[in-house]
Amino acid sequence: MKINKIIGVKMDQIQLMKPYFDSDELKEVENVLNSGWVSKGPKVEEFEKLVANYIGCKYSIAVTNCTAALHLSLLSLGIGAGDEVIVADYTFPATGHSVLYCGATPVFADIDQKTYNIDTECIDALITDKTKAIIPVHTFGQPADMDEISEIAQENKLFVIEDAACALGATYKGKFAGIIGDIGCFSFHARKGITTGEGGMVVTNDEKLATKIRQFSTFGMVSAYERENMNEISIQKFENLGYNYKMSDITAAIGVAQMKKLDAIIKEKNLLAKYYNKRLENINGIDAPYVNVDATHVYQSYIAIVSKEYNRNKLINLLLENGIQTQIGTYASHIQPVYKSSLDCPNSLNIYKQAIALPMYYGLKKEQIDYICDQLKCILGDMECQ
Repeated sequence: MKINKIIGVKMDQIQLMKPYFDSDELKEVENVLNSGWVSKGPKVEEFEKLVANYIGCKYSIAVTNCTAALHLSLLSLGIGAGDEVIVADYTFPATGHSVLYCGATPVFADIDQKTYNIDTECIDALITDKTKAIIPVHTFGQPADMDEISEIAQENKLFVIEDAACALGATYKGKFAGIIGDIGCFSFHARKGITTGEGGMVVTNDEKLATKIRQFSTFGMVSAYERENMNEISIQKFENLGYNYKMSDITAAIGVAQMKKLDAIIKEKNLLAKYYNKRLENINGIDAPYVNVDATHVYQSYIAIVSKEYNRNKLINLLLENGIQTQIGTYASHIQPVYKSSLDCPNSLNIYKQAIALPMYYGLKKEQIDYICDQLKCILGDMECQ
């Protein structure tokens, strides 16, 4: 396909995202290494308290990743074989996988095409006598309609686990994502708002659930750091099946430094999103993401929608040829073979096929967004319709 001369000066490759690190992370890790305590210990506790205080919850448990957080949350609620859990369809497979890990069945609900979040009007029809919980996903950092979800859950005596992997710092009607349902789960993967490389956090205001989750995360026993501070030897008994999902102090040290940057990162990403929105207004074939008036968005990713007339995958490849790294949004779960689902989620499938993640990170320059949008305008203008 012939492409017109590209507008502007070609830059070095613009990455999809970059973590924001400086000397603070190095100092925190150095302090942990010098302390001699590098597994789960005091730095993990510090990180947990920082997150809990930030969002205003009573209990937080740091774990290896958000998948582990989701798995532990389901286990703490007693969900197992024969149970069903309603899951937002448009999500990374970690959400559905966590249900399978428990021996339960994920039942996928379609999404709202504007917000990419679970369509609350689809939930009632999916509830059966086997349904035990709902997992709404706060997709790309925008909270789902939690009032409606909470009302449905209360009427049907269901638990709500918020998959807030992308949404640390986001709010819904003034409440922080993650603390509206029974349990919330965050991710600190490299592409999230703040990162520890890999990492996750479970949050709740329920003391009994918090105790179960903490024990499940350390083989069902008291952690070594807690035993270290006991006055006498404690020989553990393993009465419940637990997992080695605990976070290390090395990982938590990075998280402690990153938490101090969270507000600045959210503020900067919102400014960048506004600039993207303005530039995309004049480009045919691509639409900026919608923001619910009841929510604040933290833009873990900036996900635009390519019109159906154009081949999204071809666009991704052509942008890469011109030094711009992009990606699909995320996945339509119901079509993934692992789930063997017979459900139909047409909105999720459409967004899966047409969504594009554009570069978004703290430190991205407006000049780079200008270059990205110039390429989008040029390529879409020359691209043959599908």
